[in-house]
This record gives sequence, C-alpha cells and structure tokens, in this order.
Amino acid sequence: MQLIAWSHDTRDGFTLRGWHTPPSGKPLIHFLHGNGFCGRTYEPMLKALSPHFDLWLSDAQGHGDSDAGERFVGWNRCAELAVDAFKHHLPLFGHVPTYGLGHSFGGVLTCLAMADHPRLFKRTVLLDPVLFSATMALGLTLAESTGLAKHTPLARAALRRRVHWPDRAAAMDGLRGRGTYKGWREDALQAFADHALKDMPDGGVELKCSPAREAAIFSSAPVGLWSSLRRVHTPTRLIHAHHTFPFVVSSAQLWSESNRAVSVQQVEGGHCFMQEHPEDAAEQVRAFLLAD
Repeated sequence: MQLIAWSHDTRDGFTLRGWHTPPSGKPLIHFLHGNGFCGRTYEPMLKALSPHFDLWLSDAQGHGDSDAGERFVGWNRCAELAVDAFKHHLPLFGHVPTYGLGHSFGGVLTCLAMADHPRLFKRTVLLDPVLFSATMALGLTLAESTGLAKHTPLARAALRRRVHWPDRAAAMDGLRGRGTYKGWREDALQAFADHALKDMPDGGVELKCSPAREAAIFSSAPVGLWSSLRRVHTPTRLIHAHHTFPFVVSSAQLWSESNRAVSVQQVEGGHCFMQEHPEDAAEQVRAFLLAD
C-alpha cells in the first residue's frame, strides 16, 4: 500500500500531518484513529480496504507526526481541524464519493464532523466509538473545571503508561498481550511499533503521543455531544465489540433507538477488535459503505 505524506497548518498555531493513498478515482475514506494511536497503527485493516477505496489518514493533534501544540484544543476543535485539512486537500481526489471511518476517540470526532458537516460523508462506520453517556460527559466537564478529571481511571492509566524502550522489539515484547494490546495480531502490533513510536537522538524509542496528551483527552469530553448526535443524518453503522466498555454498548443502543440513520452491530473481540481481526473488520466496513 503506497502512502503519501500530507501536512496542514492550522489557525491554532500547529501543523496536522497524515498520509493518503495516491488518488485513483476510487471512493475515498477519511479515517481517524483512537487516542494514543495514529492512522498507520491500523495498517493491516487499511491494507484490506485499499483495493476498494482511496484512503485519507488524519493524525489528531499530538498523535503520529502531527504537532502537539501547547495544550489540547478539545474534541470539538480537533474534529473541525481534521475537516479543515481534509477539505483543503480534497480537490486532489476529484469528484468521488467520500466516506467516514473512525475508531474510539476518532469515532467520536467523526460524529462531531458529521453533525456540523452533514454533506461531508455519504456513509460512515464507527468502530467502538467512546460515546460518553450524557451523565458521564457532564461529570467529566465538571471534573475538568475543578481539576479532578486527571484522576479518572482512563486518565490515571494513561499517565502510568511506559514511554521509553531500548528499541521497537523491546516495546513489542513489553506491550504484547497486555492491556489495550491484548489479542492484537502481530502485524498490527508491528504497525504500532513502526508508526506510533519515534526514534530518540540519545537512543531508544518513545511514544509519539505523550501520556500527558492521552490523559488530557481522557480527562475531557466533547461539548454538546448528544446534541451533535441528534443532528447526525448520515447513514451510520456503529460496530462495537462484545468485550468493550459497558457505556459504549448502552450509548450505542440509546443512539440507534433515537436516530433512524444509525444501526448497530456487535462483533467478537475487545475495544481494538480491528487490530485483532483486521480483514474481518475491513469486510464489515466495505460491506456497509458500498451497500448502495
């Protein structure tokens, strides 16, 4: 799979970066990754999609090769900046259908983008999006205003994350079968090591996304999330894992019951099921996006 690097200077003083396949006239997928990852972490699934789609991989602020900036600009602004970059480069691909695809944090950003730009995507697939319940979102907002949000379980776990390893092989050995990486196929873990870690001048490798940035995201919530979800009219398939966070399942059910554009599918695996079964995930994505 050939990929071309792109960059986009934002009005917020930092540069977003990512990758895209050479424009070929195929339908185009805009993909946003999960918190702490980057677009190319998902290369096994993306390779399986590439015969059917051109791909636009957008690395959020502080992830992959995108600049970190001084502080996290928030979920809503992250979504808007991703759209800005995409629209700026969209003429490269000509007049082709565009589709949305996002995992976890990236799934929520995709929801926000759909709400504010209803004609951006023809169809969308969300892979285990972390759709906080209204109560959770309110709690996070209040905790953020009082400085307590950094003590939430996900934020604490991010801050405890190991940052540095002697080399990529050591990193893979340390992550294999543990935490969020449990069950990942070896080529998916290799993609994380290749693209979500950076070489350090004094030796060794380090996470591109700092634990502090990952924690900052987990310590906050989108503004007006459920208001945005009500404004989504793009045909959307939400695929969640059997072994995911309970709030993902309950939010998916609530959203689909209140929004006729949304359908839900459950698959085997964990929160990163697409890293466990990349070809299966790619086929589920392809089948829904090209259903019509």
